[in-house]
Amino acid sequence: MTEEQRNLCQDLMIHPTGLRRISKEEFLRQFPSAVECGKLALNWLQEAYQVQNARDLDCALIVGFTFGFAPEHADILCQLVDAEWHHSHENVVEALDEIKSPNVAEALFRAAQWIPRYLEFDESRALASKAIWALGKLASNDACVRLTMLANSGDAFLRKAAAQQLERRR
Repeated sequence: MTEEQRNLCQDLMIHPTGLRRISKEEFLRQFPSAVECGKLALNWLQEAYQVQNARDLDCALIVGFTFGFAPEHADILCQLVDAEWHHSHENVVEALDEIKSPNVAEALFRAAQWIPRYLEFDESRALASKAIWALGKLASNDACVRLTMLANSGDAFLRKAAAQQLERRR
């Protein structure tokens, strides 16, 4: 990804004013493939993963959140859940939540249990919370099995959050 492409991606972010520096339409004029089933986001997610570039991953996620994620994004996002070279795990989990594919249950299960070093300070366990909520929204037996495993965890936080999701599913 070039510096110009990174800047355009950053300009897509919604700022506190509620506005973007570039419209979605203008971005698409520069990258018409961005909306083709998320082709641009998919390519950039894969490239960021291959070269382990955290800034490029952030940009790819911005494009994905702007134009949507699709089932074809699931595999690379599942790989990104476990990658230690970036600090976007919560965003990756949110992207998996947006896809709502039963195939992502295992990755969400792993994300719920892992505390990356950069999140060790986070007593609220935001990554685990997001992963467990996403698991709770999946309409699959595998998600229910994973939630049950978390509800029986030795970790009190995971037990409580998973039990709440299981109750909500009933």
